[in-house]
Amino acid sequence: MNTQISRRGVLKFTGATAGAVTIGTTLAAPPASAAGASLVHPGMLHTRTDLDRMAKKVKAGAAPYTAGFARLTANRHAQSGWTANPQATVYRGEGSPQNYAILYNDIHAAYQNALRWHVTGESAYGDTAVAILNAWSAKLTEVAGSADRFLAAGLYGYQFANAAELVRDHADFDLDRFQKMMLDVFHPLSEDFLANHNGAVITNYWANWDLTAIACVLAVGILCDDRAKIDRAVEYFKHGAGMGSVKNAIPVVHDDQELAEWVEAGRDQGHALLGVGLMGTVCEMAWNQGIDLYGYDDSRFLKGAQYVAKWSMGGAVPYTANTRKKGAVNGWSGSESATAAAAVDPAMARPIWAMIANHYTKRRGLSANYLTRIAAQASPEGGGGDYGPNSGGYDQLGFGTLAFTRDRVSASPSPASQSAAESAGGAGAAPSVGATPQGGKGEDLAATGTTDVVAWTAATGITALAGGLLLLRRRGRSGGSAQ
Repeated sequence: MNTQISRRGVLKFTGATAGAVTIGTTLAAPPASAAGASLVHPGMLHTRTDLDRMAKKVKAGAAPYTAGFARLTANRHAQSGWTANPQATVYRGEGSPQNYAILYNDIHAAYQNALRWHVTGESAYGDTAVAILNAWSAKLTEVAGSADRFLAAGLYGYQFANAAELVRDHADFDLDRFQKMMLDVFHPLSEDFLANHNGAVITNYWANWDLTAIACVLAVGILCDDRAKIDRAVEYFKHGAGMGSVKNAIPVVHDDQELAEWVEAGRDQGHALLGVGLMGTVCEMAWNQGIDLYGYDDSRFLKGAQYVAKWSMGGAVPYTANTRKKGAVNGWSGSESATAAAAVDPAMARPIWAMIANHYTKRRGLSANYLTRIAAQASPEGGGGDYGPNSGGYDQLGFGTLAFTRDRVSASPSPASQSAAESAGGAGAAPSVGATPQGGKGEDLAATGTTDVVAWTAATGITALAGGLLLLRRRGRSGGSAQ
């Protein structure tokens, strides 16, 4: 049940089993794509309309597309002739011969070359992307390592699928073999994580772990025309028990401020930015298949993204103290508590904001001041290789200024109507023509799990966890549990 507390408006607490809440702005609720309807291709982060828009704007010399394209062409990964270095087994995590940097560098090279192909029409870039993807599907058989193997499967699975989606109709691309690799190597790990969480209690892993897995399952479903996998990802996003479902990642809504607390803001800025970027990626891929997760639960994600944007720019934000249970099922146990939003570095950036800001302000015509401001600060967005050498700088595909800048629509569209228009246009085999940011500091921002040692400080008034579910209450006031 939901618990409400009066505090300059209404605070709404929701858990994994809580019902929907009504907050703030009301948007038209477009229908999800009909069961059995054909999928849109290309239809992950970019549709045919998106690719045509990029090519047309760059050819016309339009700002800010030209600045975004300049970031792409300057990136070392976006150069034709990049030579892949495929591995039979990719390892990530302590205790293994880690080689996952080879994989993510090749993925970003494939994606950036494919994007450059669509913008310029120059075949050398499409050929390079295809060569990279074919080399990996001919050799890779396993993603292994510690618990971090689940992060590798999720992060690089959704990215790999997006690169492949851009060249799926290229004459030389072995789509069948690539789909088999995704189904055999990446998807099983992500599905297993959502189902079993590596044998841990449900709140052991922070939100970004679930979100990588959701993104992978959704992307594989689209790439392989498997609607059951798409439905699985959407259902988990809405109602999953882990911390990555939308109501657990964004557990507290402040109606009066049009903000909603991002749970990992109590952890650190880097992981919160990662989570927002991943949730935006999931929402965008779903939207392009006629499913509106951006607007789900009265645009809960909008409130959460606005919160992280304001906080990341140094603004004061509320934070509800919480404790999460850690450990293994029938094994060791412990807990961590967060009492306030962590300190931030306003110079820290990830290429996540253009996509989210343009959806809400241009597609939907909503006011999102913090998103607008932080997207402007991050513009023009780069991609992998532009945000530091560590793997945290490769967690997003990026180039949002080029890819997601849009003209404001005159009426609020539905994803279903947009997808129908995309399908009518056809995919076709030929491409369409026509402050210092940083990706993170130290270790990769996602690579922390059961071995985390974070200096959380317990405080009076923090609830405990019951049954593995995260319980929240306002400091100094009894709010009851979200059950």
